[in-house]
Amino acid sequence: MTKNICILAGARPNFIKVSPLVRAISQRPEANCLLVYAGSADDPTLEASLFDDLQITRPQYYLGVVSTSLNEITSQVMAQFDKFLDEHPVDVVIVVDDLASTMAAAIVTKKRGICLAHLVAGTRSFDIKMPKEINRLVIDALSDYLFTAGVRSTGVATREQSEQSQTYMVGNILMDTLRFNHDRLRRPSLLPDLQENSYLVFTLNRKALLADEANLRRMLTTLIEAANGTPIIAPLRDDAAKTVLANLQFDSMESGICNSIRLIAPLSYLEFGWLTAHAKGVITDSGNVAEEATFNGVPCITLNNYTEHQETVTVGSNVLVGEDPDRLREAVTQLVNGQWKHSALPDRWDGRTADRILQILLA
Repeated sequence: MTKNICILAGARPNFIKVSPLVRAISQRPEANCLLVYAGSADDPTLEASLFDDLQITRPQYYLGVVSTSLNEITSQVMAQFDKFLDEHPVDVVIVVDDLASTMAAAIVTKKRGICLAHLVAGTRSFDIKMPKEINRLVIDALSDYLFTAGVRSTGVATREQSEQSQTYMVGNILMDTLRFNHDRLRRPSLLPDLQENSYLVFTLNRKALLADEANLRRMLTTLIEAANGTPIIAPLRDDAAKTVLANLQFDSMESGICNSIRLIAPLSYLEFGWLTAHAKGVITDSGNVAEEATFNGVPCITLNNYTEHQETVTVGSNVLVGEDPDRLREAVTQLVNGQWKHSALPDRWDGRTADRILQILLA
């Protein structure tokens, strides 16, 4: 009997993580994949090349939820996903990470008595003031299967699991995607003359960091000064690009130091992968980018005081500097001077996570 497996993606990064599962399910005759996106079919963050790059088909279903309010997203996704399940019987729902849409789908799934699996479970900041921390707690508490990426998250999930749930350390599914695409990465067409290992990559998305513009100006000034002439490539989206550009202009009037940072349009998945894999170092506030840097052995500085994937710090190439310009200056100086720590691949970053998950779900 065929098992219907529904995968709910709430935002663009979710597709990068679930693509190995989608491909793996398509090769199993006893399983059928229903890929659902919480947003709309014309979402501008889903560039035309994304699904070709990931070698999966576009989602078959869209819930059409478009909002910036977390509470509105939660209520609308609950309503629309409930309707979806009315029309499409499924045996298990897989939700990813910690978005409001992820929590909403998890609640609806459990209210219907459907088996729920949480991909990348057990991640915690231990800051209850963060909306995503609440999402994580709710999703993990409801899930029947807690699929964790590392030792630390496995410990958290095991301590908190209910009597009905089961925790499995399946590894980091992002590594499945990276390994699958490693030989398919493409040099960005915008940067045809870029020399490998001669530049830094800078990404920024976290709202709290963007909101404090005075400190952001200090961080940008520090980054450029500490880079000491090393080119900085910054593929930024929408509000992040506008905010950084405005603050670079502010600094350029005072010190004229912004010539070494280059803002470019967002890149395709394969082009961005090439850019980070061949960089001298990466400065980011993204956990996914930090994980990719550890996989590639590229020095990474994370603009946050915590990471959901501690193994990128304890084993990998990642260092946390928070939002402190002095700590950023010290780390960037060490990076450009080639004084970075040794790193290795954490346990079960072997590209077989999707296979482990399917083996459990189809048992």
